[in-house]
Amino acid sequence: MKHELPHFYIGDSYGGNQDWFLTRFMRVGGCGAETACDSCVYFAREFGLTKLYPGDPWALTREEYVNFAQHMRDYLWPRMTGIDRLSIYVEWFGKYLKDCGEDRLSMAEFSGEESYEAAEAFVRRQIDAGFPIPTLILEHKDPAFRDYFWHWFLINGYDDTDGFKVKAVTYSEYEWLPLEGLWNTGSRRRGGFVEYRMKE
Repeated sequence: MKHELPHFYIGDSYGGNQDWFLTRFMRVGGCGAETACDSCVYFAREFGLTKLYPGDPWALTREEYVNFAQHMRDYLWPRMTGIDRLSIYVEWFGKYLKDCGEDRLSMAEFSGEESYEAAEAFVRRQIDAGFPIPTLILEHKDPAFRDYFWHWFLINGYDDTDGFKVKAVTYSEYEWLPLEGLWNTGSRRRGGFVEYRMKE
């Protein structure tokens, strides 16, 4: 069964794109900020958390999105080694949420050290609850996943009809990837997931 969350388009682009960002530093290393920006638009549209996005989430423009990303850069700017720990995203996007005066959304870390079985169960639970999943992949020994090396992106769907695949969203596109191959990186340094939680 395939379960996909609604997403948004900006023109023909499926979500935002860090290639649009205004500085080379952000175009190269702004994936964490893009993941947060896309999350804000999603929660504004689907959960009514309108404080998270300064414009109209139902009438998105590229210019407005890029300006928003410039503001998000103040929280999730690329560090010297990138945003290479889940804790950085949780801490600094959490500061953004606080500054917006939005306390209904919170976050927790789901370590890449967890088993594949736990990761699959986590994806099912989060997507079924309507939450996209910020995902961090660091080193990976399989070149088939080279586009995701040292990269943040969103997962916003799963399909278990033939194995277990996840819908990975990045650079204004999406593709279906086998979660087991993506999760089992074969490398010492592991990323993981960020869990979004909503207060009742």
